[in-house]
Amino acid sequence: MNDPMCAHNETRKKTVVTLMLAAALILAISITQPAVNAWAVPGDRSTIPESFSMLAESVSPAVVNISTVKTIKGGGPVFRNYYQGPQGDQDPFKDFFDKFFGDEEQREYKQRSLGSGFIIDKDGYIVTNNHVIAGADEIKVKLNSGKEYDAKIIGRDPSTDIALIKIKPGGNYSIATFGDSDSLKVGQWVVAIGSPFGLEHTVTAGIVSAKGRVIGSGPYDDFIQTDASINPGNSGGPLINMNGQVVGINTAIIAGGNGIGFAIPVNMAKGVIKQLQEQGKVTRGWLGVGIQDISDEMAEYYGIKNKEGVLVSQVFPGDPAEKAGIRTKDIIIDVNGKKIETSRELTRIIAAFHVGQMVKIKVLRNGKAKTFNVKIAKRQEGRLSLGGIPHKEHEAFGIRVSNLTPEIARKFNLQEPNGVVVTHVQSDSQGDNEGIQAGDMIKEINHRSINTVDDYNNAVQKVKKNGAVIMLVKRANSGFFVIKLKKKKTVF
Repeated sequence: MNDPMCAHNETRKKTVVTLMLAAALILAISITQPAVNAWAVPGDRSTIPESFSMLAESVSPAVVNISTVKTIKGGGPVFRNYYQGPQGDQDPFKDFFDKFFGDEEQREYKQRSLGSGFIIDKDGYIVTNNHVIAGADEIKVKLNSGKEYDAKIIGRDPSTDIALIKIKPGGNYSIATFGDSDSLKVGQWVVAIGSPFGLEHTVTAGIVSAKGRVIGSGPYDDFIQTDASINPGNSGGPLINMNGQVVGINTAIIAGGNGIGFAIPVNMAKGVIKQLQEQGKVTRGWLGVGIQDISDEMAEYYGIKNKEGVLVSQVFPGDPAEKAGIRTKDIIIDVNGKKIETSRELTRIIAAFHVGQMVKIKVLRNGKAKTFNVKIAKRQEGRLSLGGIPHKEHEAFGIRVSNLTPEIARKFNLQEPNGVVVTHVQSDSQGDNEGIQAGDMIKEINHRSINTVDDYNNAVQKVKKNGAVIMLVKRANSGFFVIKLKKKKTVF
């Protein structure tokens, strides 16, 4: 007769053995298989770089060290420049130098600086920053191999801080290839190569911290922000993606901002570099309008969803936009099929067009879409991207308005031919608290055009007590604003 207890014990032994074998098998598999990063995207090895060595070795030969010598006139670096005032004309030792040294005060001295760059073709063309070589009398380029060459300036573009220089061809140079900066995503790995503080071919790695940064350097700000270490001397060097392609030109840092650097997106730089190589200069497209972004109040005023588009705040007489039929207060929403969201985006897009190129521009006018064919002109750098008897004082909203006269136009530096201007704002009044300023031109009230003080009076009188008075205001050098006021009592 079988013993039940023995059979039970035998079953337990088999179960234990089975579990031990399974555990051993799992352990063996875990030992033989490589570790997997839990954050890695399947099939995307760029998210888990094991080493940057091969990347640095492949790209570094195309990266160069640039040293320049500039001749500076006027007193030398010790005295005159040290004591010069903030406006450059408050030197307390000028009389002293004039009396005892005469013309020696204007002696010359040499200023040396360092930067970086990268070779883009076998003919010896090198991309760098404009601020690295601007004003240089001598430019020396040192390759990774240690060879040195004299370089000449082919062209410069101060607006984007891009420059193109050239060394002699035929040197069997290593070449850096361009990538696609538009495809970069925040969080992706990038590598910066350059000569920070003169330390040649230094390699630093980090991630893309942000895109589209505006740092106030000019109208074409659209920087890649990275935490890959960028320091003085890195300027002009490449920012590399994990495929070894140039996606940016290292350009700027924030003083005291450790771990924050900025690079020019290579997609914006490509057109500039091509023009510098072919023409030695950059020619940009010009539409002939002043523009501004859509505020929340303006979007509500015009019934615009998602604040899409750019408001035309000024149309320059005789320029392409006016010739095509675009007007002030039109909202540009599309250029050649590309949606427009910000004024900076529109500025960059228009600048990239060739002079004489025909462009389709779609606008919203009074809520209806219209399309205009515009012939792009040449941009002149420095241009803006952007009558009667005074009426009696009114206490409504705490503002005083007047028909525009030549005297008032001169006082507030207004270029309008006519209209209604705010000549005074009472302190702590409703108008003052809502941001109205003297010199503001009142263009509309509740969507009604305001051309005279009578128009202003009639528009305000039509609003019932406690009703909204929504003013479209134009401010010199600032564009349009929408200001909401509440009519608290019957006026006029």
